[in-house]
Amino acid sequence: MSKKSLFKSYQQNQLELFPRSYDSMISPSHPVRLVNMVVDKLNLDPILSRYSGGGAPSYHPRMMLKVLVYGYMRNIYSSRKLEEALKENIHFIWLSGGNQPDHNSINRFRTDRLGEVLKEVFSQVVMMLHEAGHLSIKELYTDGTKLEAQANRYTFIWGRAIQKNKSRIASQLKEMWQYAESVAKEELLDTQVVDFDSLDPDQVAQTIEKIDEVLKKKTRLGTNKQLTDKQLAKQRQKLNYARKNWPSNLRKYQRQEAIMGDRNSYSKTDTDATFMRMKEDHMKNGQLKPAYNLQLSTNSQYIVHYSLHPNPTDTLTLIPHLEGLKASLNQLPEKLTADAGYGSEENYGYLEENRIEAYLKYTSYHQEQTGRKQKKRPFDQQYLHYDPSKDQYICPMGQKMRRIGTKKKYTASGYEQSYQVYQAENCQGCPIRTRCHKSKYNRKIEVNPTFQRLKNKALDKLLSEEGKERMKNRATEVESVFANLKHNHHFRRFALRGRKKVAIETGLHALAHNFRKMAKDRDKEQAPQPRNVKQTA
Repeated sequence: MSKKSLFKSYQQNQLELFPRSYDSMISPSHPVRLVNMVVDKLNLDPILSRYSGGGAPSYHPRMMLKVLVYGYMRNIYSSRKLEEALKENIHFIWLSGGNQPDHNSINRFRTDRLGEVLKEVFSQVVMMLHEAGHLSIKELYTDGTKLEAQANRYTFIWGRAIQKNKSRIASQLKEMWQYAESVAKEELLDTQVVDFDSLDPDQVAQTIEKIDEVLKKKTRLGTNKQLTDKQLAKQRQKLNYARKNWPSNLRKYQRQEAIMGDRNSYSKTDTDATFMRMKEDHMKNGQLKPAYNLQLSTNSQYIVHYSLHPNPTDTLTLIPHLEGLKASLNQLPEKLTADAGYGSEENYGYLEENRIEAYLKYTSYHQEQTGRKQKKRPFDQQYLHYDPSKDQYICPMGQKMRRIGTKKKYTASGYEQSYQVYQAENCQGCPIRTRCHKSKYNRKIEVNPTFQRLKNKALDKLLSEEGKERMKNRATEVESVFANLKHNHHFRRFALRGRKKVAIETGLHALAHNFRKMAKDRDKEQAPQPRNVKQTA
């Protein structure tokens, strides 16, 4: 009697009469099938138009897009690791149809082919989700986070340093010019007036040469006794240094200011990245790092729109973000919920003008609701009594504060704000003057009626039942998406450099997030429902 074998058959070289297909080895509910199905439905004409033809045939863009999206779903972001997966991972082999593009082909497709069109592809996926009822583009939640750039943290250019160096050059050049005038004024009468504020490199070079020429002439003729050997050596040293360094430095500053634009800093290794204060501060010293400000709008924890900005604060990002959403989806949301970082007059006005029902906190919202601000600053303008019939405020001691004029201010974006100025009649001898204001004159206050009206409108929305519910949901909407991207998928720092490449990377992460959410929702829908067991007595 033969003994029963303990092990199953193991024969590596066994031939199969009917070889198994890759498709039979993949579960019907596996997420890779979802990627394959959805990408097959997309219109890829924007990507196809970027192929000019000629030369060797290219890998099909539909296959390349599937590989990239599925790779980002599986936390595989490196082109070399994707190349490896296409040879070893059964899901990638099935998805690519056995094609094995190398890492250069993958990287070229990601950076060159997807550059300007990935946002269009992403918008198609969003509209498919909207039409299927998975999300709504009419009610959005918006928030931002800062992601570190792939750049050196310690090689930077500061706008303030450029201005300081230019001011120093202007000051020293002016001193040299004044000295030249003091010893040879008649020699400079026909010379063009120097503009010390513009600091044109060519003009500065000409000015230095003119000063040098005048001093040499005076010294050679021996007509000016003020030029001692010591003074001459000192001036010659200054002129030589200025001739050698100032024009070239000024040209360098011009190039740096052109790169910087409206920002106050940038990184030398990624000139599109701005230095920002990050929450992830490993040195615990408030260190600034090169970063991008990523803005997301979500619904049902799906990403509906994304945008990147060089501004460290969220205030200046909302309008460009929504304009980008309008360009992508051809419509704006009907309702928008966001935190206090967006609560400015310009943003409130934009939302009101576009008939968007806004649930946006303003900066002092929480302090006002808890009463902390009034306890700390009880004499602030907002706590003074206003008499609309006489257009005047009443100070804490009962004095009238009448309007004396108007004042205009401009925000960093160039938005014009109008303020009404009120002044008290007489603050002399007031017992609470030191607590009320610090000015040595009668107290003045500046009131922005437009912003005050918009804040009151926002406050009514926030205190409504719907507003409370939306603000409660905001924390679980966008914040959970950021947490998932950062903690579960390690999207804390960009792998590519430059704003165009960083935008591609962000778009692929956003696509991968939506596909993961689709797969999760599909699994929930297909999960068997528990039976209702009747309880017996």
